[in-house]
Amino acid sequence: MKISLAKFLRLGVWLSITLILFVLGTNIWVVQSTKSSIYTIDTVPLNNVALVLGTSKRTVEGKPNRFFVERMNTAASLHLDQKIKHIIVSGDNRTKYYNEPRDMLQALGDLDIPEEDISLDFAGLRTLDSVVRCTEVFGQNKVTIVTQEFHCYRSLFIAQYFEMQAVAVSADNGGPIGNALALREVLARTMAVLDLYVLQRKPKYLGEEIILPIKS
Repeated sequence: MKISLAKFLRLGVWLSITLILFVLGTNIWVVQSTKSSIYTIDTVPLNNVALVLGTSKRTVEGKPNRFFVERMNTAASLHLDQKIKHIIVSGDNRTKYYNEPRDMLQALGDLDIPEEDISLDFAGLRTLDSVVRCTEVFGQNKVTIVTQEFHCYRSLFIAQYFEMQAVAVSADNGGPIGNALALREVLARTMAVLDLYVLQRKPKYLGEEIILPIKS
């Protein structure tokens, strides 16, 4: 049976509308269900552990990545203000020349954070991996997540799905994130919903439990 061009176009329009509504609905769900758990450095409750989500220390142009700098400064401030005792830096180390956890360790050391108060997670390939490994590998169910505000919502949404008692600190200094990154995050929130509730994806790597040396 042939489908007329008009019917084909109408079908395309309805599919497009459905997709837009789905993306909009999932974003509203992610943001509304987590926004009350996002704090500033001054207002965040005390926790033993901060989970700092990885990002490249430099942009594609070779300049310092302000998101990296903001996350390191925020994590260091939380530690120095005794809002947390220990820091997990979780990120990608895809090659010997690209290693987010090592870069974060060095940056935090430059900010006077003792190395013994930092644990490295080299398998934080995605936000989901970092959050799930925090509880299943590092044994931390109650954490303070450190990242930019636009990323806090998705991170907390994943943590809530796995019944973690997580809060987040926005590392933003008020600068714009750009349209391309904003669109990417909108789509990433929708993908997070699909990953959790439809595809039920798990971290690529887990492994044996690691005991953190948290000071009493």
